Amino acid sequence: MNILILGGGGREHALAWAVMQNPKCDKLIVAPGNAGIAAIADCASLDIENGVAVVNFAEENAIDFVIVGPEAPLAAGVADDLRAAGFSVFGPSKDAARLEASKSFTKEICDAANAPTAGYGHFTDADAAKAHIRENGAPIVIKADGLAAGKGVIVAMDEQTALDAIDDMFGGEFGAAGAEVVIEEFMEGEEASYFILVDGEDCLPIGTAQDHKRVGEGDTGLNTGGMGAYSPAPVLSDDIAEKAMAEIIRPTMKAMADRGMPYQGVLYAGLMIKDGQPRLVEYNVRFGDPECQVLMLRLGAQALDLMQACAEGRLSEARVNWADDHAMTVVMAANGYPGSYEKGSVIKGLEALPETAHEMCFHAGTSAKEGQIIATGGRVLNVTARGDSLRQAADRAYAMVDQIDWPQGFCRRDIGWRAL
Repeated sequence: MNILILGGGGREHALAWAVMQNPKCDKLIVAPGNAGIAAIADCASLDIENGVAVVNFAEENAIDFVIVGPEAPLAAGVADDLRAAGFSVFGPSKDAARLEASKSFTKEICDAANAPTAGYGHFTDADAAKAHIRENGAPIVIKADGLAAGKGVIVAMDEQTALDAIDDMFGGEFGAAGAEVVIEEFMEGEEASYFILVDGEDCLPIGTAQDHKRVGEGDTGLNTGGMGAYSPAPVLSDDIAEKAMAEIIRPTMKAMADRGMPYQGVLYAGLMIKDGQPRLVEYNVRFGDPECQVLMLRLGAQALDLMQACAEGRLSEARVNWADDHAMTVVMAANGYPGSYEKGSVIKGLEALPETAHEMCFHAGTSAKEGQIIATGGRVLNVTARGDSLRQAADRAYAMVDQIDWPQGFCRRDIGWRAL
């Protein structure tokens, strides 16, 4: 079968790698892709948020199955356009994608589903938002209502930081995403990511992970898109996972269906866990990045079968075959990230890295130029390994990091520290 993956980051490289392990895949095209993806699949220049352009491309290339990687094309309704044209698609509709595209919409759904989450207020006016902050004090969480590429959340430990965040958001720092804000109570506990496939009716959990959002070791410093991740997440025990399914996931999916917007795709639930009780932090409507990298390395070829079953409404007959293993990914980012950073530096040593079922370096922000790999983003490489234990996975991942010659990049050296 001919498969198209939309996206060009580390998540899409991991998806492409897993898809290529499956003999069902005859041809794989990734749009736009990156330098790492180009080594295993065809890359195409395409506006992936333009549904008409994507449909035309899929028709011209006789595509049988489309996997939508990032959130922006889902929020733009590209999956709807593809389905209307008769294509099999992995990814939710524009309406269902509002679970990520609008924080206030998610809160409304949680209220309807009686799903445990943080108390909140929704504001379209800076003065009212500031009054709410002064009334409730800090710590408190400020969220841009719309899509902000993983950066529109400020965990304010003092009142002034919270008030400054309101000024930034209503002042346009996050563009249209910050035109409205959601202010939440600060939840204590340990955060973990839970990934569930949903086909409109049935739900199939496919894995747990924990990522590290803060740029500095010991989970300090600014929030980022993620500096590393590992799977499985020990804090998400079987009992807590089932409680999350019963109290949060299934009621949310029922509330969505009741509104006439049944969910189909992967549902990524960020959970805060304290005293054995999960509460919802947020939903994402696509695989996490970098959590996808550890999940795909563990799932391998079956990932394609599972995504197909999800797209075709066959999850009731699908099963996940987990090995009793662990995986870790370490993000290498450009110096200065998540602030300003330079692009265009040369990365050396990648050609000597192992590429096996246990060790892969997934590219996130790279391009090829005159035979060299060039850094083009903030998060640039996802150095990923699996092992019989998390310690073994970590040792393998950091051994690969040490082989990479890139003075203009950095990584955290403590990924997985909570579990280790």
